[in-house]
Amino acid sequence: METTTVAATQTKTIAIIGNPNVGKSSIFNQLTGLHQKIGNYPGVTVDKTVGFLRLGEKSFDLIDLPGTYSLYPKSEDEVIAHRVLNGLGEEKPDFVLVILDACNLERSLLLGTQVMDLGIPMAFVVNMKDLAIKKGIQIKTFELYKLLGVPLVLTDARNNEGINAIRQLMAAEKFESPKPLLDSYSFADASLIGEVMARFGFTTPYQAFQLLVFGEFDKTLPPSDKEWLQEKSKIFGFDRKKQQIRETEARYVQIGEILKKSVSKEKIKSRNTTIALDNVFINPVFGFVIFLIIMLLIFQAIFAWASIPMDWIDVGFAGLSGWIYDNLPSGVLTDLLAEGIVPGIGGVVIFIPQIAMLFGFLAILEDTGYLSRVVFLMDRLMRPFGLHGKSVVPLISGMACAIPGIMAARNISNSKERLITILVTPWMSCSARLPVYIILIGLTVPDTLWMGVSLQAVGLLAMYLLGVLFTLLGAFVLKYILKTKENSYLLTELPIYRLPRWKTVLLTMFNKSKIFVLEAGKVILSISIVLWILASYGPSGSMQALEEEKTAILQNTPEEERSIVEESFASKKLEASFIGILGKAIEPAIRPLGYDWKIGIALLTSFAAREVFVGTIATIYSIGGDVENELTIREKLEKEVHSDTGEKVFDKATGFSLMVFYAFAMQCMSTLAVVYRETKSWKWPVLQTLVMTGIAYLAAFITYQIFS
Repeated sequence: METTTVAATQTKTIAIIGNPNVGKSSIFNQLTGLHQKIGNYPGVTVDKTVGFLRLGEKSFDLIDLPGTYSLYPKSEDEVIAHRVLNGLGEEKPDFVLVILDACNLERSLLLGTQVMDLGIPMAFVVNMKDLAIKKGIQIKTFELYKLLGVPLVLTDARNNEGINAIRQLMAAEKFESPKPLLDSYSFADASLIGEVMARFGFTTPYQAFQLLVFGEFDKTLPPSDKEWLQEKSKIFGFDRKKQQIRETEARYVQIGEILKKSVSKEKIKSRNTTIALDNVFINPVFGFVIFLIIMLLIFQAIFAWASIPMDWIDVGFAGLSGWIYDNLPSGVLTDLLAEGIVPGIGGVVIFIPQIAMLFGFLAILEDTGYLSRVVFLMDRLMRPFGLHGKSVVPLISGMACAIPGIMAARNISNSKERLITILVTPWMSCSARLPVYIILIGLTVPDTLWMGVSLQAVGLLAMYLLGVLFTLLGAFVLKYILKTKENSYLLTELPIYRLPRWKTVLLTMFNKSKIFVLEAGKVILSISIVLWILASYGPSGSMQALEEEKTAILQNTPEEERSIVEESFASKKLEASFIGILGKAIEPAIRPLGYDWKIGIALLTSFAAREVFVGTIATIYSIGGDVENELTIREKLEKEVHSDTGEKVFDKATGFSLMVFYAFAMQCMSTLAVVYRETKSWKWPVLQTLVMTGIAYLAAFITYQIFS
């Protein structure tokens, strides 16, 4: 074995690969810290996370490859690992760091020995050594090193043990080119392998064997290359499936012999806590009940714990608008700040406490290992609806944001189930809907207790369950519309239960909330300014006539009654403005849903992003009102009445209708862009928008008719 050395002045690339849930990303994050960037692999939609690390005078680019159990690509994520390590589509990495599971070396070494056979200078990191010790697993590291011929580092990434050893290995560049575990020529004709190596520029026979077996799964491989591989396989009588099975069986035999000499296991008599908990959490009856209870408790906490900081934020922004009017000179800029920008931004910032808590609870469920149980538990439930057990991860992620949920569907190998998951995930109630639900529930649902539980929390849970129901119904319909010949299966790991890493949870809450506010803030700030302009100006003739009429009336009005006149004409001015004209134009179409022209404007603007609804409503109802009285958003909406009837605008029928509309409508341009990116076609996002919005209109109409 020869240690590979490289020039210190050149940045080298290290690919990090491992099974899912083996701690690969934790090690990557600890090595690179904040020095990370996101891109895309050439020709595919999977994100590429690259981190930068400097050790003395040496620098390294670290590529965090998608988790995979082997180099047998069945999903787009797995194809990426195959392509990167074989140098297909982009430059081959200089070194590879393979993360192994100390508790399941046999499974991890299937992938690890495949990487060995590719001939890339590499090293092994055996992670989760603390769990291996608890299970009585003893790893003879020196013996394992001799048998594999590859440097080994033992780590416990959760507790930051062994990370410095990895840095030292990288700084010294002690990556070694191992001998192949298997002879690829025993599974394919030497002439066939030679021709493949020559055509694709491969340096090892196993690279050629890999492409012969798995080339058809690579969508980025040119059709001419696929046809050439099929033709050569036919000429040489190469049976892809048969040789894959032979190679896998032979590999496991060799791995078994290695582990017999390097790993021993003591019998642990104490009861396994994980098994005991699984008897409850994945029970076919109690498991579902516990899951619903957990979700109810989460929503109860969102309402109860976040109410105080929400009130502070709400009152604070209302006070800021009043302060601006009191302390800044009168003029267009002051009006823009007090009536447009401050109410618009305040309408989003107020929901930071709920959104942070939602992301925090999801992080806890994932970090404790419970979320993996949900995948296993839901597989049987998902199958009749045309979904996969792994669909529950994108769907639950969709409760935070549809965008990462849709992207998470890449882990589903079956193309039909993956597409169904992508199309129905936007029906899961995301965090962008949360501001809409909370403000409307606060207006329409009494804050009383029912069996010890807040009715408002029950209302919020009902909206989330409504989204889940239509997600399943939509998937059931698509199951019979979309066709495929692919077989489907579930392969997932149930990690042991562990206490959550609170630092990770807090960082998740901060980062996700920051992203939500910044992304929403960009849209809301621009829309708030446009709204203010459209609401403050209109056709010159109409606006001038109203101003002259107001001036004439004020001349004969006592001082104590002038505010009434001002408020009346502010409302008339808003109705005569450009935004009033637009709202009036669409009012006949939305009146059957219980909406007036002001709500119609909010519906239009929120097609850019759902959370814009609250900011728009806050902006519209601030314009024309007395901002100096420092009314909060909820108080303003509660006092709003129809000018012709005097009845409340946001009554129970209208509030419920709006919540139902927002539960079903596709109102997020970013989500549409991601759907296009994932499906590589505008057909699906366009159909998605038309169908979901049509269903939203019909459902909102029925809801309004029932409660009015």
